[in-house]
Amino acid sequence: MKRLVQPELLDELASEDPLARHSRNDLQRLNTWMGNSRILSHHLQKVLGAPKAWRLLDLGAGDGQFMWQVAKRLPQEWKGTTLALLDKQCGISPLASHGLESLGWQVRSLCADANAWLQNAPINYWSAMCANLFLHHFTEEDLRRLLRLVSEHTGIFIAVEPRRSPMALAASRMVGLIGCNRVTRHDAVVSVRAGFIGNDLSQLWPKNGGWLLEERPAGLFSHLFVARRNGEHQFSF
Repeated sequence: MKRLVQPELLDELASEDPLARHSRNDLQRLNTWMGNSRILSHHLQKVLGAPKAWRLLDLGAGDGQFMWQVAKRLPQEWKGTTLALLDKQCGISPLASHGLESLGWQVRSLCADANAWLQNAPINYWSAMCANLFLHHFTEEDLRRLLRLVSEHTGIFIAVEPRRSPMALAASRMVGLIGCNRVTRHDAVVSVRAGFIGNDLSQLWPKNGGWLLEERPAGLFSHLFVARRNGEHQFSF
């Protein structure tokens, strides 16, 4: 199945549009069905190792509810983590903000385009960057640029994306069965067609050496990509 990137309806709706609010709630259900918060929390622990005051940046973070679900799965020793939520549409939900702060996390919202923000960001070195259902929005050319910028600001990057497969495509056409609205029903199919298989993302990662890359299926419908600079927080794949 050839990769095809098309516009998603949710990206074109105002954040307060009732259809957009419903679709964002749909995404929370879909993330649960896909097991993405479990996948990301597991690999954050595996890659970063012993907890300490980490500095995490989540790309395309939405309203922050996904990272709240991730944080709830991490040990209490992760208290003190600083989390920046980067998204073009401003606004972490009060529920996610309160939930993260109750876990002892320090949270801030960054309202900006990811490429533009990383291009102009100060040379802050993040413990790790992550992305969930975000990279598939970009064409190969734009992805290559984005991943190069990511590699300049962190030694660890973890992404969980849609898997581009017949089974995932078939499942995406049935999300109405769990109450997803017409926006999500459209976007689910578009997302799978724009998703990843094999070493799609590894081929786009900067070819400057010094990186260990892992890319493989995760769960029933997800695709995992992990990039770690050689020597950064030793762990085994």
